[in-house]
Amino acid sequence: MVKVNENFLKLPGGYLFPEIGRRTKAFAAQNPPMPLIRMGIGDVTLPLAPVVVEAMHKATEEMGHKETFRGYCEETCGAYDFIRFAIRDNYKANGVDIADDEIFVSDGAKSDCGNIGDIFSVDNVVAVCDPVYPVYVDTNAMAGRAGDYDGEKWTNLVYLPCTAENGFFPSLPEKRIPDLIYICSPNNPTGTAATVEQLKVWVDYANEHGSIILYDSAYEAFISEPGIPHSIYEVPGAKTCAIEFRSFSKTAGFTGNRCAYTVIPKALERGGASLNALWNRRQGTKFNGVPYVIQRAAEATFSPEGQAQIKESIAYYLNNAKVIREGLQAAGLTVYGGINAPYIWCRTPDDMPSWDFFDLLLHKACVVTTPGAGFGPSGEGYIRLTAFGDADATKEAVERITTILH
Repeated sequence: MVKVNENFLKLPGGYLFPEIGRRTKAFAAQNPPMPLIRMGIGDVTLPLAPVVVEAMHKATEEMGHKETFRGYCEETCGAYDFIRFAIRDNYKANGVDIADDEIFVSDGAKSDCGNIGDIFSVDNVVAVCDPVYPVYVDTNAMAGRAGDYDGEKWTNLVYLPCTAENGFFPSLPEKRIPDLIYICSPNNPTGTAATVEQLKVWVDYANEHGSIILYDSAYEAFISEPGIPHSIYEVPGAKTCAIEFRSFSKTAGFTGNRCAYTVIPKALERGGASLNALWNRRQGTKFNGVPYVIQRAAEATFSPEGQAQIKESIAYYLNNAKVIREGLQAAGLTVYGGINAPYIWCRTPDDMPSWDFFDLLLHKACVVTTPGAGFGPSGEGYIRLTAFGDADATKEAVERITTILH
């Protein structure tokens, strides 16, 4: 008799974003009075940068000729030297020394944030910020590290509340010492970003206790204020306690292309083993690499033309964030984020439950958002809005929300 992984059976309901999609689809079938404006799922809307498209065309042409055709990539874990060198050089240009063999190219930061657990024992204690990107929680629940779901929390996880009172950045845990610590900055969903001083507290803690920080830096390109680190390796001591995840999805519009990278310093060891070597072994066994065409496209983003074109797109989205932030503030709502990240974290009016406010905005304003409760207990009482939409649609959405609140 086949046995299933019973940890999957413990998962409550469906993943957050499919549930949003289900409710939105049901409402759309009722012939809403206005076209829907989607500000829920953080998917990009601007096209790929011209230099990226040109690189893809060139690489595709190469694949059509015997002399330049490529099959399996025989270089490090399916990543060509050209992309790893480009990533390495980009780090160096920003003051961080990373070796090319410490860089692992993959099909998405989401995948890596979930798959990284393969190299760690299921006995490890996991800490997550609250609210939190659901992938961190759900993948550890699937692996058996989360315990049981009690209707609000997982019994074995260490929740690190991130609230307005602490500036949406967690304090060190007072009781259990976590082995694996997920930190996302700039943060999804709150849109806030950590300083070097804030991160240094956690780096020192991790080194002292032998913990590992799993640092999701997928939105670093949106940092607009000085003094905010783009990489955790800007923090002294981080190379002996941190793994960093980065992505081309939001930075360069690769949500449909799938490309990201994870950095594991060779200095990072636990239990007498090199985590770099363990991840290299894992990826070599379970992953055949990102397509050559996509790797060439990713490489192009690091060219001077690519950097300039990508910055234009990021500026477009950050302006959307400003429109949302300032518009909701003018409407009397309390909002956070939207300065160093493409997300706005908005307090619901009159302590309204987040799913209720989601439904109100959907049915009255025809605007799709994300209820904060879907990100964890401390997310209750908030909604998340993304700035990845069309500029005109973003302005209209804010006007609609303002109208129904007055």
